Amino acid sequence: MAVAPPAGIPAGIPAGLIVTGPTASGKSALALALARRYAGTVINADAMQLYRDLHILTARPSAADAAAVPHVLYGVRPVTPPATAAWWRDAALAEMHAAHAAGRVPILCGGSGMYLTALVGGLAPIPDPGPAARAEARALLAALGPAALHARLAEADPATAATLRPSDSQRLARAWEVWRGTGRGLVAWHAAPAVPPAWRFAAIRLDPPRAELRDAAAARFHAMLADGALEEVRALLGRGFPPDAPLLRAHGVPELGAHLRGATSLDAAAAAAIAATLRYVKRQVTWFRHHNLAPEADTHMIHARFTGQTQFSESFLSQIDRFLRPSA
Repeated sequence: MAVAPPAGIPAGIPAGLIVTGPTASGKSALALALARRYAGTVINADAMQLYRDLHILTARPSAADAAAVPHVLYGVRPVTPPATAAWWRDAALAEMHAAHAAGRVPILCGGSGMYLTALVGGLAPIPDPGPAARAEARALLAALGPAALHARLAEADPATAATLRPSDSQRLARAWEVWRGTGRGLVAWHAAPAVPPAWRFAAIRLDPPRAELRDAAAARFHAMLADGALEEVRALLGRGFPPDAPLLRAHGVPELGAHLRGATSLDAAAAAAIAATLRYVKRQVTWFRHHNLAPEADTHMIHARFTGQTQFSESFLSQIDRFLRPSA
């Protein structure tokens, strides 16, 4: 049976509220505003904001925002080992139950589609492959490189290899360790029925015009530079993490790293980072177009950015009130 809204929460507020949309659409500001309005706890659903070593460049909520309402699962992971969708899902469900027990609305905020679909739809029950299989996968990746590991996976588990890019080192290592540790490939495991959680969800999806996103992404990156993003990347790269660590692929890290090595100017690095962000935005928009995180009746689309400006915000939030509490 689906979990009911916590006691004391206004009638009609769903048990789990998802706030999502592409990068630079204003998700974090909207989640903060909704948490204030509905006594919510903001639960991070962004893969890069999980890591503690890159605060500025991953646009984590500020200290003031975190002090205003509870924010959880931000900056909780070391760079290695990388977080998985399964780890995040377990952690997010635990935080949802904690919010529920405290009489607060769980508000999941982020644009990592794989994480959100894992939460809402469930995951295949893949056993832990074990440390030996993990160590073997990492050793092969380091010794052979991703393309050669992909070729070896294609011989052992062709069905899974066919779904992966030869350059996707993290997923290739995961596929190898699952095949070696469980005797079945990822595709075979994913064919098993997933068990969704006993929660009901509503989703608010920001879908601003592309031109607004372009301008916002560029302005945000320049603001990050002014706030110290370059020094943050210098410190991160100086710690000697393995090159396949997911955080090293965060938007801006490869480009600012190139500048720090003297390979490009800061202006060129910023332009390249903004272009990479916009390519990601395009992929996000396409993904959201083909995936529903909640039933159509429980998904509210807003074709604008949330800016947090007072007059605009109240109109914006009143629209969401009518969606969440149509009978109020």
